[in-house]
Amino acid sequence: MPDNQAFSHATAAAVWQLSLPNALLDPARDLDVGVLAPARHPRRIGIVGHQLQSHLVTVVEHRGLRVTDPSSTWASMGSVLTSDYELIGLGDSIVRERIFRDDRDPIATLDQLIAIVGAGRWAGVRRLRSAVGRVRTRSASAGETRSRCVIVDAGLPEPSLNVVVRDGYGNLVAVVDLAYEDLKIAVEYEGDQHRTDPEQWAKDIARHEQLAAMGWIVIRVTRAQLYGAPHTVIARVRAALARRSR
Repeated sequence: MPDNQAFSHATAAAVWQLSLPNALLDPARDLDVGVLAPARHPRRIGIVGHQLQSHLVTVVEHRGLRVTDPSSTWASMGSVLTSDYELIGLGDSIVRERIFRDDRDPIATLDQLIAIVGAGRWAGVRRLRSAVGRVRTRSASAGETRSRCVIVDAGLPEPSLNVVVRDGYGNLVAVVDLAYEDLKIAVEYEGDQHRTDPEQWAKDIARHEQLAAMGWIVIRVTRAQLYGAPHTVIARVRAALARRSR
């Protein structure tokens, strides 16, 4: 790879280990390679070439590879991702602050994402402008991002993210995915790992029972519900809000 080239777009996002749809992580997918203008983008079998504008893109080394930096990688995905929720989720995974012990530090800030969107004419810039205003720093997964967006797009209040709940003695009970803390309503996204890991499943049950004993309404959301029947999720959240607002 010449010095004026770098991995970009979905390939760069994968190198940065960001939240991506499975289709973009297919090992058989062609690699995205960008070249700094005015050079022409590369044309080879197994390569999708892109021309990169040097005033928009910063190239860095990560994991031994030359890649576009996190902010410009996110901006480039405005022309790749077809779902606004996926674009927001990608931004969430870039700016996510450390919530749990094993979390890494954020690899860019929300201000950097806002700045890169305003730096020039990106493909899909209107989608980027809309998405960046919805990026949050405390979303821990794509499922949590989609849950939040589905709820908000239904006209319901935006819940807080990864809220720490303690008992009367100050002991940690749970870190709730999404919460209306004042109303004691929790929305927990149950990814596949919760269902397939017996130990995790047992911990989930115990945690939710303890939350219920403390007066919380716990709404458990599965992937099938969120992606296949989001109206059922909205109805349950709306009913819980109505119940607590009486």
